[in-house]
Parts: sequence; structure tokens; C-alpha cells
Amino acid sequence: MVVQTSYWYLFVSVTDNTYKSEAAERIPVPAEPPALWNRNFRLFFVARAVAVFGEGMVPVAYAAGLLGAGHPGSTVGYALGGWTAAFALFVLFGGVLADRFTARRMMILADLLRLPGAAVLAVSFTLGSPPLWAVYALSVLSGIGAALFQPGVASTIPRIAPDVQRANAVLRVVEALMVMAGPAAAGLLVALWNAGAAFAVNGATFAVSALCLALMRLAPIPSDTARRDSFGAELAGGWREFRSRSWLWGVISIWTVYGLTVAGPMVPLTASLVTGDHGSATYGVLMAINGAGSAVGGLLALRLRPRRPLAAGAVALLGLPVNLFLLGTDASVGLLGAGQLIGGAGFAFWLVMWSTAVQTHVPQEALNRMHAYDVAGSLLMMGVGRTLSGPVAAAVGTERVLLAGAGVAVCVVAALLVVRPIRTLPRV
Repeated sequence: MVVQTSYWYLFVSVTDNTYKSEAAERIPVPAEPPALWNRNFRLFFVARAVAVFGEGMVPVAYAAGLLGAGHPGSTVGYALGGWTAAFALFVLFGGVLADRFTARRMMILADLLRLPGAAVLAVSFTLGSPPLWAVYALSVLSGIGAALFQPGVASTIPRIAPDVQRANAVLRVVEALMVMAGPAAAGLLVALWNAGAAFAVNGATFAVSALCLALMRLAPIPSDTARRDSFGAELAGGWREFRSRSWLWGVISIWTVYGLTVAGPMVPLTASLVTGDHGSATYGVLMAINGAGSAVGGLLALRLRPRRPLAAGAVALLGLPVNLFLLGTDASVGLLGAGQLIGGAGFAFWLVMWSTAVQTHVPQEALNRMHAYDVAGSLLMMGVGRTLSGPVAAAVGTERVLLAGAGVAVCVVAALLVVRPIRTLPRV
């Protein structure tokens, strides 16, 4: 018989030939780890799901609102570009501030900072067309809020999840689903009402996220109350922590090349190529398939426990050159769909392995700043890659750029596997 209290007790019966006596010996065995779906994780799960859903609505809302008001298409790019630039510039400061004031407080503050901007855009687009300077300013404000929010995500997961890899995989699945659902919901709201309705829902997601984060109860850790150095000293300290881990800066260094030559150009060039050859509806379907592939990658990460997570994630990244090769060789729509599924799954699996490695190998007190350096470096190079992709494609052809990206993607995987600290980093 097995009885479970705070420990497992195993009762071993000892009997003689006449079954007249029986004794029981209790052997304590450590309790099973807490379930993943504890109260804090459930709240964080809802917060991330609604936040990603709301973020997915923004590009559609901007496009519908600005184009519907008669503005040129470039204004949509300027609005989204302002968000990206603000995010890239302020995310490092967000990492230091999250260390100073705790990640949860900064994430709540970031949600509350973005809520009024979304409300103003909702009212403005409902009543008419807001001035462009106001749209750009509010987009920059939203980017700053996202920069203050993002570093805390990495450090919060290890504090609320007994199984970090499983938590990352679950979040990756729901984020992939919300990435698909957000734009679709925004399109429906715009068709039934107007762009203001999409911004209203976007603002509501910030409120829900802030409420869920406020309801979380995190046990304090020493770094929460530790005496802090100056802002500049902490920023420099984060850089020293970053440089001290060869596997960490090795991946980021390789990833800057990847962002510049593969990840950055892939999105705009895929959009222009597929839309030009097969129409915007086909492009939308392919992006939905890519999102489904991301969900598949998250589910695989729930099941597989590689002893060398970064090495396994690097192998999974081989799905991306397959996708780029099919795009660059004028494959049929069916094959393009298969490529998007494989590419989405491979990239999602890598992200889970990478996030888990960082969250389990980097000390809690340095996680916010480490994640900020990671995001800043990756995002800046992706932005440069997207900016240069158009002129380069115009000069040599979109297909050639995509095929070259496929070759670079294979080289990136090889580099990740050749560098010994990356290849041999163990699972914690």
C-alpha cells in the first residue's frame, strides 16, 4: 500500500509461514516535484497568451487605420519601425531596471504604460483619423513599454515553473497559436467595426496581463533586496556576465550573422515573393501553417529531453534552410506549405532549447540583463537585414537572396555544432 503525504512512504510487508505476524517499514522518498500548472504559472500563462494575442493585432490595426484614412503604405512601416527602434534602444535599460525593481513590477508597469496609448488610438481611429505624429509617438511609447516588459519574461519562468523546459515548450505552443489568432481577430474586428475596435481589444489585453501578473505571488530571492550599484555599473556588470560564458556569447555572435543574412530578409522577401506569385490569400495560409509548425515544435519540446539542448536545437534549425530552398526554387504551393511547417517547427524547438539553456545556466540575479543583451543583439541585426533585403533583392533577385540565405543557414548550424562549449552544454 502506498500513502502520499509530504513524502512517499513505502510499506513492505514481512510475513512468516503461518501469516501470524506482519511488520511495516517506512522508507521516506523525496516528494514528486510540484506540478507545472501551479497558481503562478497559470496566471503567467494567461498573461503571455493575451499579450501575444494583442501584439498580433497591432500590424493589422495600423494597416487598416492608416490606409483607410488615405495615408500611403509607408506610414504603416514608419509606425511599426518606430516601435521596433524604441524596443531595440531601451531593452538593455529594461534589463537593468528589472533587476533593480524586480521583473514582476517592471512587467506590470510596462503593461500600464502601454494601456493609455492603446486607448487613445482606439478612440482616435473610431472618431476619425489621428494625426500621424501622434500615431508615431504612441507607437514609440508602446515599443518602450515592450522593452521594459521583455527582460522579465526570462527570469520569471524559472521562479514559477519546476520544469523550465516544459514551461517554455507550453508557452511556445500558446504563443504560436496566439500569433495566428491575433491577426485573424483584428481583421474580423476591422471588417465588422473599424481599426479602433482592434486597438481597444489590444488595450484590454494589457489590462488583463497586468492583472494576472499582479495576482502572482513570488517568493523573494536575495537579489530582490540586494543593495544595487549605479545604473552604469550594473549595465557593465551585465556585460561582464555575458562575456564570461563562452557558450552564451558564442551563440549570440553566430546569431547576429543569422539575423542579418537569414532571419531578417526572410520575412519581407517571403511576403513579396509569395504574394506576387500566388496572391495574398496564399501568403496568409502559409503563415498560418508556419504558426502551426511552431506549435508542433513546442509539442516536440514537451516530449524530447536531449542531454545537449543547444546541439539538439541546432540540428532542428536545419528545417529553416529547407524552407528557404523551396522558396528560392519556385516550388509548388503544397511544397511551400510543407517547408513552412518544417521551418516553423525547427525554429520553435530551437527557441525552447535556447531559452531553457539560458534560464537554467545563468544565475537568477543576472538573467534579466542577459536576456536583454540577447534580444537587443538579435533584433538589431534582424532589423538591418530587413532593411537591406529590398535593395539586395532588387539587384540580384529575390530567389538568389533566399537561396544564399539557405546556404548561410546551413553554415550557421555547422558553426553551432563545431563550437565545443555550445555543442557540449549539458541539460540541467
